[in-house]
Amino acid sequence: MIRNLTARLLIILALAALAIWIDVSPNFIIRNPIDQTILYQRDVTPRLGLDLRGGVQVLMEADLPADAEVTAESMEVARTILENRTNALGVAENTIQVAGDRRIVGEFPGVQDADSVLATIQQTGLLEFVDTGTTRLEVGTVVETDFSTSGESAPTPTPASDGTTPIVYHTIMTGKDLKTVQVTPAELGGYEIGFELTAEGAQIFASHTAANVGKILTIVLDKKVISSPSIQSAIPNGQGRITGSFTYEEANAFAVQLRYGSLPIPLKIVETRIIGPTLGEDSLRKSMIAGLVGMAIVILFMGLYYRLPGIVADVAILFYAAIAFALFKWIPVTLTLPGIAGFLLSTGSALDANILIFERIKEELRNGRTLDQAIDQGWRKARSSILDSNIATVITSLILFWFGSTFGATIVKGFSLTLMLGVAISLFTAIFVTRSLLALVLKTFKLQNLTFWFGI
Repeated sequence: MIRNLTARLLIILALAALAIWIDVSPNFIIRNPIDQTILYQRDVTPRLGLDLRGGVQVLMEADLPADAEVTAESMEVARTILENRTNALGVAENTIQVAGDRRIVGEFPGVQDADSVLATIQQTGLLEFVDTGTTRLEVGTVVETDFSTSGESAPTPTPASDGTTPIVYHTIMTGKDLKTVQVTPAELGGYEIGFELTAEGAQIFASHTAANVGKILTIVLDKKVISSPSIQSAIPNGQGRITGSFTYEEANAFAVQLRYGSLPIPLKIVETRIIGPTLGEDSLRKSMIAGLVGMAIVILFMGLYYRLPGIVADVAILFYAAIAFALFKWIPVTLTLPGIAGFLLSTGSALDANILIFERIKEELRNGRTLDQAIDQGWRKARSSILDSNIATVITSLILFWFGSTFGATIVKGFSLTLMLGVAISLFTAIFVTRSLLALVLKTFKLQNLTFWFGI
């Protein structure tokens, strides 16, 4: 019936063992059997989406006039900068994608402090090194400088209500001259930001510090003073420190803004949606209950209606579920409610394939074929229909995935991804696993009453 059945069974056992290992472990670790050193390690903790874990969803839009041109390149650069900023704050499972021509959708599962993420997103990150002469400005002071984001000189400041005119300070250089930024412990406690300048920036910095020893070089972020140190000596090597009363969180947030620069286009937050962890846990619990009930009904139906082949198919479906979940953890795939729906729908594809095969086998047995002939003919005649239906589903999933990626529809994207992966695994399960297990059973047990065992 099947050549190399032993090799097939060994492959199935190896895949099953590997899948179960990944399914039950938060970390996949391979150790050297001699000294137990770690040879390979991978975090395989399930990644839950916003609707299952709780968190924050933010919809952002280009803060420009409706007739202003917004290029796809500038939107993609803005998306990358936002992703880098929020990742650096420890939100490593975020999803940020461009939605249409002018919008960006950000999802941050598991976020406890939404304000810090929103603050990081909203800041433009415009850093200026400003010459304030001998005037030391207080931290938080708003200042006028002769630099604007358009690259032109700032307009003449409007006199205040008391008749005074703000002082416009000269910008020596901006954050574009920064090469690296890092947070380091300060000598007297707290933290500071160390930076290294580009070659051009180092030359400007060296010339200015040499000519202005003893004066103040104020550091301004988004027109607000963050530090106002004095120049103690010339700094010719392009390396410096930003000191102040920074906690680690403040220093890190500041470094993130400097490290990833200004957004190419201004963004405004159009909508913020917060999902509590309790709601997420409730959704996850209900999803698991629905999945288990559905799987139990499927297993019961296959066993009662198709008898022996149905029981074999049930084992294959459990194998399919173990492989699929392991693959979702390994990639990793962010599991959402629509994603779980796609996975459960792909289970139906696995059943469809088995049903087609079993009905073909029963038809061949009714026509007087021997058991071996009926099984061979059943698989051969059902194979084309199975391939056609599954390929059509995969193509549809690819179209849905493209749509979700292009328009920021994360619900559609998650559904299509899990459906596509599930269909691919179900195809392998139906053609390779089910047939191999059925061949093993028929080889082990010499069946006599085929009418009973195959439900003819």
